Amino acid sequence: MATPGPATPETSFKPSQPPVVEGFSPSVYRNPEGFTEKFLRKTRENPVVPIGCLGTAAALTYGLYCFHRGQSQRSQLMMRIRIASQGFTVAAILVGIAVSAMKSRP
Repeated sequence: MATPGPATPETSFKPSQPPVVEGFSPSVYRNPEGFTEKFLRKTRENPVVPIGCLGTAAALTYGLYCFHRGQSQRSQLMMRIRIASQGFTVAAILVGIAVSAMKSRP
């Protein structure tokens, strides 16, 4: 019966470094982009989503302010506007996904 070879790899294992796999890059981009660059790129790809997010945040903030001041009618109206803004934002995200999927088709 043949004796098996050594169980340890030829190179030493370093837990602080990710494993090296031939032909695999852990990052899609050669130069990883920062938060600002990624935010600006995503905003250029789908500019309606940040507008919807700002509208949602504004309606929520003003609605809570009106609720604090005791203006229940206006507060309720702003919460309804917030729901509409959230729906608009979700629709914008879905449209952006559909458009990018159509662009990637040959």
